[in-house]
Amino acid sequence: MVKRATMHDVAELAGVSQATVSLVLNGVPNVRISRTTRQRVLDAAERLEYRRGRAHAVPVGRTRVIGLFIDEVSTTPFAAPFIEGARDEAALQGVTVATFCTGNNPALEQAGLDLLTASNAIGAIYCTLITREVAVAEGFSALPLVLLNCYEKRARYPSAVPGDVAGAFMATEALLRAGHRRIAHLAGEQTIEAGPDREKGFRQAMAKWNVPVDETLVVLGGWTIRAGREHALALLSRPDPPTAIFCFNDRMAIGCYEVARSLGLAIPQDLSIVGFDDEDIAANMAPPLTTMVLPHDEMARWAVGQLLDEYGTIDADMRLQRLKIECQLMDRGSITAPRR
Repeated sequence: MVKRATMHDVAELAGVSQATVSLVLNGVPNVRISRTTRQRVLDAAERLEYRRGRAHAVPVGRTRVIGLFIDEVSTTPFAAPFIEGARDEAALQGVTVATFCTGNNPALEQAGLDLLTASNAIGAIYCTLITREVAVAEGFSALPLVLLNCYEKRARYPSAVPGDVAGAFMATEALLRAGHRRIAHLAGEQTIEAGPDREKGFRQAMAKWNVPVDETLVVLGGWTIRAGREHALALLSRPDPPTAIFCFNDRMAIGCYEVARSLGLAIPQDLSIVGFDDEDIAANMAPPLTTMVLPHDEMARWAVGQLLDEYGTIDADMRLQRLKIECQLMDRGSITAPRR
């Protein structure tokens, strides 16, 4: 699946904030934005073909509202792409997205459902910030429902999750293609599905290239900058250090950068590093971090499209699929051929 341009991409190209892009593209009246800035935003959107998704017919007889239920919005930066992607896709059809941050509280979920049901809304999207299996409350059966970044074992509803295994395979293969064979992997917490999935992708890539995995270079546990720093220090202080590190996420990669510099190592000349998640800081690191983009924006757009297409009329096998959406490699400046 080709990654669609996001509001962040438009803002970066136009040299303005995402708030300015939102105001211009949504036609908000009575805001002080110069004609030159407005045109620059419109030109950037045109160049990137932003918000050029296919048209969906709004279900007949429904209020033009979709409810987005999300467990948290403040613990990570990943909520924004879900909210913005859903909002932007819905806006193409003149539909509003009402967001309910519930903290997994059943009472708050039911209150939101009661409001949507009473207004005869189009449907609901049930979203979690961490990819995981969920048990959706029976009350959600009152409306058409799509699961976002989560899935049910019973497969009652269509769902979309990131392709973590394939993404990790691609990240590791970028290092292998550059000539690295002694590759370390800073794995994430095994209690989070993305942890073992990304490790699996790492191992699959190494196997495809017939490169044995040195198990002493696979470090389990952690997702913070501190964890990345601690693990990288242990790896790079060895007499036979790795020439490249694939990190579970960008935060651990930041820790690797810090340790490499403290040891007098240049990135990528002495050590190549690849991350995962494409947090905002990744593009502004020195050098910019090669990483994988989580397709949260595209997943949210897909979820809205499913509801607008009235998925209840689609073949059951297609309707109840768990769609895995591809992560995109952002090839920047942190990978090169090894010196040794």
